[in-house]
Amino acid sequence: METLKQTPLTAWHKAKGAKMAGFAGFDMPIQYEGIIVEHNHTRQNAGIFDICHMGEFSLSGAGAKDALNAVVTQDLDTLAPGKCRYGFLLNENAGVQDDLIIYCLGEDDYMLVVNGACEAGDFAWIKAQLPAGLAFTNISAATGKIDLQGPKSFEVLKDILGADFVSPGYFNFKRITWQGSPLIVSRTGYTGELGYELYQDSAKTPAMWEALAAHPLVKPVGLGARDTLRLEMGYPLYGQDLDTEHTPAEAGFGPLITKQKPFTGKEGLANVRQRLLALTLEGRRSARHYDTLHLPDGTQVGMVTSGSFAPSLGHCVALGYVAAEHADKDDFLVRTQRGDLAAKKAALPFNPNGTARMKLA
Repeated sequence: METLKQTPLTAWHKAKGAKMAGFAGFDMPIQYEGIIVEHNHTRQNAGIFDICHMGEFSLSGAGAKDALNAVVTQDLDTLAPGKCRYGFLLNENAGVQDDLIIYCLGEDDYMLVVNGACEAGDFAWIKAQLPAGLAFTNISAATGKIDLQGPKSFEVLKDILGADFVSPGYFNFKRITWQGSPLIVSRTGYTGELGYELYQDSAKTPAMWEALAAHPLVKPVGLGARDTLRLEMGYPLYGQDLDTEHTPAEAGFGPLITKQKPFTGKEGLANVRQRLLALTLEGRRSARHYDTLHLPDGTQVGMVTSGSFAPSLGHCVALGYVAAEHADKDDFLVRTQRGDLAAKKAALPFNPNGTARMKLA
């Protein structure tokens, strides 16, 4: 039986009666009051998420930018200090080893944030491609991460950090001090709403969590609602919508990949065999990962990677890979264990009302 790791907040979740389950090797909260309640609260107010299972690496030293540029899809030549950028770590065939955000802390000084399940593999993969002499360190265990998400999140954060706190812009971050300890406040997130990702010493994470949880606009939110929130925006989940068998171009992220420099796997991006499609379904019967996708005549053309009821929309949505030659079709069937469901191709995001890019006074 697998021994699950704990985050600095695991005891708090259990004390509050959260439903727990294993995720990325950690004992994580799935829900507290219920997925729909937590989902709707995040869309309307502010929710906090324990994301301490994620991996963080630091890279610094003369030549760090050029060395990392050769490994990731992001163009670090255009990434200034105080900014962060989403992109990919590819294998030699352009399959997605992981998706990650890179933070530019200063000249030749970076923090990489990767998926928890990929932490060890990512660290070894990157380290093997870096030249000697750079300081490359896995700081995951020492780093706590809390996500504060929702249209009221800036209001909440000002109450915690002080009325003079000024929000960074979208995909920008600030380095400040809170209760005598360094804190990175990043205007990023996985819900499509205005929000922040807070990085700090793991020993300080419980104090920050308690301060946020005590705010009247805030509820704790589990991984169940995190999944429905991200799916409504069409954000991919690594291990389902992104994997080593598909390229970022096939997943629809071709426009994010720089053409200005070489990097591992770049040559394989031109090989587009499948396309990741957004699909809508009527009613509350959801498609599930591994359900097969068919044309109306029954021809199998792909597979569902993510599917759920979308609480903000009142019907089900899904993502799935379809053979490239059929990706221009509009109508599909999802073959489930309980029968076929009609699905229509849709545009992303499914929910167009997210506040992530909200302008703040």
